[in-house]
Amino acid sequence: MNTLLPTSTVGSLPKPSWLAEPETLWSPWKLQGDELVEGKQDALRAAVQEQTSRGIDIVSDGEQTRQHFVTTFIEHLSGVDFEKRETVRIRDRYDASVPTVVGAVTRERPVFVEDAKFLRGATDRPIKWALPGPMTMVDTLYDAHYKSREKLAWEFATILNQEARELEAAGVDIIQFDEPAFNVFFDDVKDWGVAALERAAEGLRAETVVHICYGYGIKANNDWKATLGSQWRQYEESFPLLQQSSIDTISLESHHSHVPTDLVELLRGKKVMLGAIDVASTEIETPEEVADTLRKALAFVDADKLIPSTNCGMAPLSRDVALAKLSALSAGARILREELGGGA
Repeated sequence: MNTLLPTSTVGSLPKPSWLAEPETLWSPWKLQGDELVEGKQDALRAAVQEQTSRGIDIVSDGEQTRQHFVTTFIEHLSGVDFEKRETVRIRDRYDASVPTVVGAVTRERPVFVEDAKFLRGATDRPIKWALPGPMTMVDTLYDAHYKSREKLAWEFATILNQEARELEAAGVDIIQFDEPAFNVFFDDVKDWGVAALERAAEGLRAETVVHICYGYGIKANNDWKATLGSQWRQYEESFPLLQQSSIDTISLESHHSHVPTDLVELLRGKKVMLGAIDVASTEIETPEEVADTLRKALAFVDADKLIPSTNCGMAPLSRDVALAKLSALSAGARILREELGGGA
């Protein structure tokens, strides 16, 4: 697309209250059967409408059709037993009951392709679809079969590549891989994480994005952030590797984080999806605050490679707050676009 500073969200938007419990992460569905299918499509249609009316240039599904950004994908694979659960430490931060890998993991049918076709039919704007990254998938399971994080990640990368190619064929313009685990397991990132991510993106003509965040605004994540000190330099580990990778765009948190903006320089030459909206706060940013966050980044990324975005997903926020934040994002991008002579 030719718009300077095209706006985008990282992924999730709050679901309507008739579909799932408001302001609750990973809430169970309130509908069943055909009503659930129809309800998800209505929610997806509403998410498109809200993004469009609030000036978001690259439209996503808002993750309206899935409960969880990782496990909803895994639920559709064979080799994973959701009844057999174990407690594992997620992202080295909090304990969670997770399903068990009991055999070879395979994808017997497409997971999100029908939903993506529906999204494609609902808008003429560029569309983006998010998938979990291989390392984050591994970190969300108990592996009783492969007994190797690396081996399991490569299996997932192959499966993700199958899905991504079909999403591309369904008309998806941008495919994003969510890898919050990249901010935690630095040795794995170097040893096999980036390579597995590249395998997931292999052969795609669609633009590719990797999103590495500090998590939703939930207590476990906020408590962890409080231990990270005055500067969050985790990106220093992965950015030089990603700058050399085949991934087109790197997505990071910026606004209200302790990430030094100059770390963006490590990505020079790549597109940068910069988080200019704080998803861990209900306070609505002003357009000027958004523009200021974006402006500071321009010292380290060319304007034609900057994509204003949110820090992370907004599923746990109220709809009113999330939608107001979308408006602030597009208004802030507009201020900077006009300063740069890129029009409204």
